[in-house]
Amino acid sequence: MGTIEAVCISTDKGIVKTAVGEITLRTNWGIENDAHAGNWHRQVSILAGESIDRMREKLPELDHGMFAENIVTRGIDLSGLSLGDSLFIGDEVVLEITQIGKECHNGGCAIQMATGECIMPKEGLFCRVIQGGIVKPGMAVRRVTAVSLQ
Repeated sequence: MGTIEAVCISTDKGIVKTAVGEITLRTNWGIENDAHAGNWHRQVSILAGESIDRMREKLPELDHGMFAENIVTRGIDLSGLSLGDSLFIGDEVVLEITQIGKECHNGGCAIQMATGECIMPKEGLFCRVIQGGIVKPGMAVRRVTAVSLQ
C-alpha cells in the first residue's frame, strides 16, 4: 500500500497542472475543474513520485504537475499494473487503468528537451473513474489486479 503525495489540476489541456489541497472525482467523468474530465478513457493521469524523483536528479526544479499528472503516488509500485487493473484510494475512490503511457505534446515536451527523456510516455498511467469521491495528499492507495478481482 502507498500514499497520495500530491493532487494537481489545470483548466486547459497541454499545460502544467497546479498542485491543490484536494480534488473531487466524479464517477465516469473525472476530476471537477480539470481540463481532462469528460466521457472518455483518460479522465485521470497518475505518476509515481519515485519517477519524478529520478527526473529531479537531472532537473531539480521539477514540481508536481509539470508532467500534467493529476495524482502523484508514493510507495506503491505502479509499473506492475496492466490495463483493467484498479487503484483504490481511501475508502471510496476506484480508478481503472485504461492506458499506459502517452506521447509528449508536439513530439517532445520541455522536460524531454531539457533532459533527453520524459517519463510520461512509459510510466504515466491513465484511468477512468469507476467510483468518485475526494482525494487529497496523505490518503492511502492500493492496487488490485484484474485477475485478483475474479
